[in-house]
This record gives sequence, C-alpha cells and structure tokens, in this order.
Amino acid sequence: MTSLANDRAPGDTEMYAEERSSGSYGAFIYTVGLFLAVILTATSFWVTNTALLWPPGIPLGLAVLAIAQMGIHLVFFLHITTGPDNTNNVLALAFGVLIVAVVLIGSLWIISDLNANMMPSISMPNMQM
Repeated sequence: MTSLANDRAPGDTEMYAEERSSGSYGAFIYTVGLFLAVILTATSFWVTNTALLWPPGIPLGLAVLAIAQMGIHLVFFLHITTGPDNTNNVLALAFGVLIVAVVLIGSLWIISDLNANMMPSISMPNMQM
C-alpha cells in the first residue's frame, strides 16, 4: 500500500505535494476557487439587472464573465495546469473545445444556408395544395 505523501496529482511539484498532504493547502485552493466563482456569478446577475451599463454591451460582458468562470473551474477545481505530466489533460480539453466549435459553427452554417434558401413568406398564401 502506498503512503498518502507519495499520492500527488500529475503536474504537481514536490513542494505542492508536501503542502497538499497536510490538507490545508487543498482546502485553501478550493475556498479561493469557490470565492472567485461566487463573485463571477454574482457579477453576471448584477450585469443583467443594472441600468448602469450600455445595453448592447451586456451580451459581450456576459460572455467574458462566462469564459472567466470556465477558467476558474478548470484551474481551481479540475486542476488543469501547465505541468509536464498534464499534457494529456490539456490535449483532451483542446480536443473537446475543437469538437464543440465544429458542431456550433457547422450548425450555424447549416441554419444560415437553410434560411437563405427558404421561399419568401409573401408567396406562401398563393400556393395551393
């Protein structure tokens, strides 16, 4: 049976593994991540309910806050780091982002093409079945 001192996440350095074995480092990291996630969530709700911001800029602000929220979750909760042993996790994440982007862009392309090739609605009443 291995000891808990040798049990460390891929990409962690020895210094972090020693600090994490005490338990206080992990609790601190999760607390900071939770605090940042709650602040970003509260800011998102504030942005949608305030009249202080320029209304056409609100969707862009929400998109920025959503991307920041994803970054917080990746770093603090999923422990995606730039360590040498974390390459597979980063590649899997990049592949997932690529697949989501291809599906979204492809869907928007198909919807746009279908919309361009639809018959005008003015000629619909003239059609007989």
